[in-house]
Amino acid sequence: MAKQYLLGFDVGSSSVKASLVDADSGNCAASAFFPEKEAAILAVKTGWAEQDPNSWWEYAKMALKTIMNETNAKAEDIKAIGISYQMHGLVCVDKNQQVLRNSIIWCDSRAVPYGERAFHDLGEEKCLEHLLNSPGNFTAAKLAWVKENEPELFDKVDKIMLPGDYLAMRLSGVANTTISGLSEGMMWDFKEKRPAKFLFDYYGFDESLIADIVPTFSIQSEVCKQAADELGLKEGTPISYRGGDQPNNALSLNVFNPGEIASTAGTSGVVYGVLGEVNYDKKSRVNTFAHVNYTRDLNRLGVLLCINGTGILNAWMRRNVAPEGISYAEMNEMMQNIPIGSDGISIIPFGNGAERVLENKEVGCSVHGINFNKHSKAHLMRAAQEGIVFSFCYGMEVMQQMGMDIHKIHAGKANMFLSEIFRNTLAGVSGATIELYETDGSVGAAKGAGMGCGIYKDHNEAFSTLKKLSVIEPNESNRSAYLNAYAAWKEQLGKIV
Repeated sequence: MAKQYLLGFDVGSSSVKASLVDADSGNCAASAFFPEKEAAILAVKTGWAEQDPNSWWEYAKMALKTIMNETNAKAEDIKAIGISYQMHGLVCVDKNQQVLRNSIIWCDSRAVPYGERAFHDLGEEKCLEHLLNSPGNFTAAKLAWVKENEPELFDKVDKIMLPGDYLAMRLSGVANTTISGLSEGMMWDFKEKRPAKFLFDYYGFDESLIADIVPTFSIQSEVCKQAADELGLKEGTPISYRGGDQPNNALSLNVFNPGEIASTAGTSGVVYGVLGEVNYDKKSRVNTFAHVNYTRDLNRLGVLLCINGTGILNAWMRRNVAPEGISYAEMNEMMQNIPIGSDGISIIPFGNGAERVLENKEVGCSVHGINFNKHSKAHLMRAAQEGIVFSFCYGMEVMQQMGMDIHKIHAGKANMFLSEIFRNTLAGVSGATIELYETDGSVGAAKGAGMGCGIYKDHNEAFSTLKKLSVIEPNESNRSAYLNAYAAWKEQLGKIV
């Protein structure tokens, strides 16, 4: 019997990854990414960040060629394609679907004043009620920058897209987008359940700039002859899912229902929770988007908390505090004998720029409570990990105030989640069970495609083979020690902010 494969692409800012998933077993048959060294990000001015969308296409082509060769898969074996992508980027194309300028990607900050001006002029309450966020530095504000600074180019724009929309267009020759994608760009009105006309009117955009809206899980388009010939795919292969990287990470961890949380803890950290009712934070300390399973009839919102000072603090500790040459695993071993609360040391971990959860204040990293007679390097290293967890919990309190009941956290077993102290502290303070999985964004996108084309009847079937590696339950016997340490940390933070 011929294999049934699902193909997933993950368009990141450092590389494009492709994975082939065996649709029947749910196992990943092969994965590859390009380039092997990080992709270039062009920064013509301070705070700018651009990439050529054509390079994403070339990287996708090379990654696909590698996995097809590795598996000896045939083009007709691929039953559907799914796409995950870096959120908030802006791609502008003309009537011939030619790229007009480099993509202004997620970490480019030039549009901040355009979003802030709209927030003030339109009214904070109106923006929050309709967009669930400030217009901020998202896709719509980036387009406002183009309109003001590159008017001749703006006049040629036929469609605006997110990075995933662009890859889908190159595959199919059809320009379309999703509600989830529009919400990431601040272009979806949750109150009116339609594109955000009031914001487009304010910026002077025509709504025709938005590509046709298709359901997240559906036959959105099909591979065209030109792309099939170029990539070695079969013409007519359905493209049946796309999602931004954080919603897609949640999907990859089978997080679909209210109260479920997906978390990552790399250089920066993310807590992404699903909310079942439309709501927002009045101080805009977290972002709220349409989750992958949001529809006009079903409220499923992804509330995203980002902490900039996460793994970067742990890495700083390894470079500057830990004994030279030791590994992260050896660091974790050194901390095991240090008690919960690090004998009174609290570390505020916000040394990687302004933090949205602190209303965009830049408070820096600081260490409190050092006693020269009893504290060691291990105390500092443990306090750093605890401080990172406490910052997560501080943001999760905002999510709880919005009505989210946090009872389970799903995460990939990677980065900070490799640390037993980090995991136990997060479970101890939050009271949530932590489940660690073997997961990957491009594999998730492939399984999303399986849902979109009907191979899987729902997400439970699609992720039935998701490998659970371990479960960490809150330990009630030391819960009070964790909560006391968190309270002391919050007291120190309160003195700063």
